[in-house]
Amino acid sequence: MNEAVLDNSRISKHLGQVSEYKSVYDPRLLVNEPRASNRAHINVSDDDLPFVGFDTWNAYEVSGLTDDGLPVAGVAKIVYSCDSKYIVESKSIKLYFNSFNMHHCGGDAQSVMKFITTQAERDLSRLLETEVRVHVEEACVANHEPTSSEFGSEYITLEKHLYLDNTTFDRYQEDPQLLQVGFVKHDFDVKYHSSLLKSNCRVTSQPDWGDVYIHMRGTASATPDELSLLRYIVSFRDECHFHEEICETLYSRLMNKYVPDELCVTCLYARRGGIDINPSRASHEHMLPEQLGDIRSLHHKTSKQ
Repeated sequence: MNEAVLDNSRISKHLGQVSEYKSVYDPRLLVNEPRASNRAHINVSDDDLPFVGFDTWNAYEVSGLTDDGLPVAGVAKIVYSCDSKYIVESKSIKLYFNSFNMHHCGGDAQSVMKFITTQAERDLSRLLETEVRVHVEEACVANHEPTSSEFGSEYITLEKHLYLDNTTFDRYQEDPQLLQVGFVKHDFDVKYHSSLLKSNCRVTSQPDWGDVYIHMRGTASATPDELSLLRYIVSFRDECHFHEEICETLYSRLMNKYVPDELCVTCLYARRGGIDINPSRASHEHMLPEQLGDIRSLHHKTSKQ
């Protein structure tokens, strides 16, 4: 992917900088970044998106004080649509949630969680100019609530499924030419997973580790050669882009190469700085993973997460 046109001036307010951790709630810490600057390399326009989807964020270091000074620890889930003009920069939202740490937010634990939920929904919706759904749950409750069935359990893990002895991997810059056609099939439904997704932060070059899930259906379409698909996933290893960009690039390249009737790509990234980011893009709404879009639904994570 071509990085020459990328402008990091907005997101460099916090990223790569020494930060002051404020002790009083401050929405001015939040920074947005236009999605358009991340889509030029795949020729995707904000006004004519070739996919639907959302970004799901989980923040595990959320806390505030009761009016009596008792700390309350929480877990936040944030969901917003991929058709928003902006994304939120990850370090800025970490600093934003940290600004509640010493803030008196309500009379009891539930009031603290409600206060943070309400403020975050309002501040993020204003920042991103779209509807942002937020739910903050007490950590002690979230840890004991039943979770939905494990996402991705029915997917084939490519690096375990394929015989890779004496197979060479030597491309670590995203290269769609690696993708090859397997067979043209009628009425196929394939689900592939790999835990070998890795990319790097666009600004700091810190590694971002992820799992990718690809669900593809077709009535008379080309199917991926499985080894070439794994090679392509590995080729992101030295790319410096945001999680959302990686997911949208995967989706666009697969759709352009194989032209399936239905496609969904979901990337579950490992948490960094107490936050994980999980973008999902699909050709149709019904392909999107319900548990990621449900603001109150928890899901089992991979061991990496």
